[in-house]
Amino acid sequence: MSGFDRVLRGGTVVTATGVREADVAIRGERIAALGRDLPPGREEVDVRGRILTPGGVDPHCHIEQLAATGLYNADTFETATRAALAGGTTTVIPFAAQHRGMSLREVVEDYHARAARGAMADYAFHMIVTDPRPEVLEEELPPLVRAGHASLKVFMTYDRLRVDDEQLLDVLAAARAHGCLVCVHAENHGMISWMRKRLVARGYLAPKYHGVSHPRAAEAEAIQRLAVMSAFLDQPVMVFHISTREGLRAFARARADGVKIFGETCTQYLLLDARDLDRPGVEGAKWICSPPLRGPEDRKALWDALATGLLDCVSSDHAPYRMDETGKLARGPNPGFHEIANGLPGIELRLPLLFDAALEGRHIDLPAFVRLTATAPARIYHLPAKGDLTPGADADIVVWDPEVTWEIPEGPRFDDAGYTPYAGRRLRGRIRTVYRRGEPVVVEGEVRAAPGSGRFLPRTGGEAARPLGRPAPEFDPARNFGAELL
Repeated sequence: MSGFDRVLRGGTVVTATGVREADVAIRGERIAALGRDLPPGREEVDVRGRILTPGGVDPHCHIEQLAATGLYNADTFETATRAALAGGTTTVIPFAAQHRGMSLREVVEDYHARAARGAMADYAFHMIVTDPRPEVLEEELPPLVRAGHASLKVFMTYDRLRVDDEQLLDVLAAARAHGCLVCVHAENHGMISWMRKRLVARGYLAPKYHGVSHPRAAEAEAIQRLAVMSAFLDQPVMVFHISTREGLRAFARARADGVKIFGETCTQYLLLDARDLDRPGVEGAKWICSPPLRGPEDRKALWDALATGLLDCVSSDHAPYRMDETGKLARGPNPGFHEIANGLPGIELRLPLLFDAALEGRHIDLPAFVRLTATAPARIYHLPAKGDLTPGADADIVVWDPEVTWEIPEGPRFDDAGYTPYAGRRLRGRIRTVYRRGEPVVVEGEVRAAPGSGRFLPRTGGEAARPLGRPAPEFDPARNFGAELL
């Protein structure tokens, strides 16, 4: 006997580097071998005519998260990760969200407890820092990084969340010292605040004005400013949810200049349209997210950036709020755009929507689909056992039937949002089975994983920590002194 526990026989295996016909052998929780005519396993699974891809890695999703407004989003770890598994995503990186005055250590402990109760997918955390007091960055952060939390998130906008430029430099410097990646919501706060106040004062309150309140230039300016600070301190950054052509141009210039900068976009910015906000009454609230949905030219630019490799990955930015008093209508039945919770559900449909695009040859091919949704996020966020179908990797595998065409229903879905902004779309390609660490956790649409069976994935930083307190550099007007003074 081969010692294989299970062999998936005769499928089409897709990785970030290519497509080939191969058997996939599983031993324990890991992929043991790929090849033709592998020895038999204790269980043989016929996957002829099926396409096999790695389990998705969603590096940006909000789960059981408390917003600065006091609202929790609609999903618990159980409901959100059940939806993730149903949609082929076996690893998620949600947020442990600090708010002002909170201990970062206590926040992380709290989110760990929530995930341990409910998570069905494997998980890590980004730590949101909104209050970068010295005791947070100097006392709480180092042991958290050593415990496996190797990424931070900061906001450059929102009254109750944003850090100013000096605070951002403090966070970048602390991240550099401890080997963290800093992820950033990059929009110019002053421009958004200025526009919002004037729209509200003039009575322009319908959901469609949410898009107007986020000027396109706000994204480009913030990305450019972030890139300058990243270069100043020689600290890697990830720009979350790029949505505009102008933002892409600022990002491309930074990357061409050698800034250590990564970029993502999200499913909604590739497939949805700002015109969805212009619906009767408050119906457009379902499509309110930040940054807002943009237009056709932006979608084309984003797809091109994915196809050429300029952008690194596609996340869901899953941030579900129900269309009731617990969510988007918490401020009343007819709220203004500025009173509506920002966010869309999307953790379940990220992979099916993009798989359909790849199968149909729209903008990306199947290897690019795998790279953008699994392999690249696993590498960027230091999850070495995830995101690939290679011997030694976790046996996280999605088995697709490429011949089935289906229509996305309005609901109910596995998440708890109560709606999907993609209802009515017809997709090609249906998930038949999802394996998480070698075990079938989704079979023909039935999620079989137990709440709390997902595992925490500790991560190390991408670069070794640098010592602080270097000697002052000699004066040279051509040099950038930021990194040298750390």
